[in-house]
Amino acid sequence: MSSAHSAVPTAGSVPSPSSTFSPVSSSASVASSAGAAPTIAELLEFVRRTARNEALIASLPLDPEGRTWIRLEGPGGSEAWLIGWPPGTGTGWHDHADSIGAFTTAAGALKEHSLAVRLPTDGWKTLELTDGVDRSRELATGQGRAFGQNHVHEVLNESEEVHAVSVHAYYPPLPRIRRFSRTGAVLRLEQTESPGDWQ
Repeated sequence: MSSAHSAVPTAGSVPSPSSTFSPVSSSASVASSAGAAPTIAELLEFVRRTARNEALIASLPLDPEGRTWIRLEGPGGSEAWLIGWPPGTGTGWHDHADSIGAFTTAAGALKEHSLAVRLPTDGWKTLELTDGVDRSRELATGQGRAFGQNHVHEVLNESEEVHAVSVHAYYPPLPRIRRFSRTGAVLRLEQTESPGDWQ
């Protein structure tokens, strides 16, 4: 694994080599049952506890030009990340394939737009969304959310001045990320990334 990564990297958001940094382990971990996969509730508890670790949050270098990140040790073999969001940055529309996940805002505020719909797994390039599937939520410092498999969303720091920081966890570790573009009600599959694209 490379020394830095975003849970949901986008073109142009990868830090330059000078802004990468070494992975660290979070002391805030949730113990799953011996050998058992972590539940959504355990992932949410992990990201909430980790977001309260002030020393860890302060250790993340912030770059005014792009997102920065540190790999964390998540519970039960999950994939976890601490991510810094400069003002005006976001992920674009994407999903996390068969992984469940959770994230919490540790500093600043984030906005999540999501779709209350299950997309086909494969075999499509363009879909027309029906009315009423859009959801939005503000996630201020300390607020988070969990989600199930195939969750489609985009996350944004809409502030014009303040960096945001968040903690994310996924289980199983992300097998792929599908990226989408959206024009009105039309959602288009643009690319599918595998772990080799972001590790």
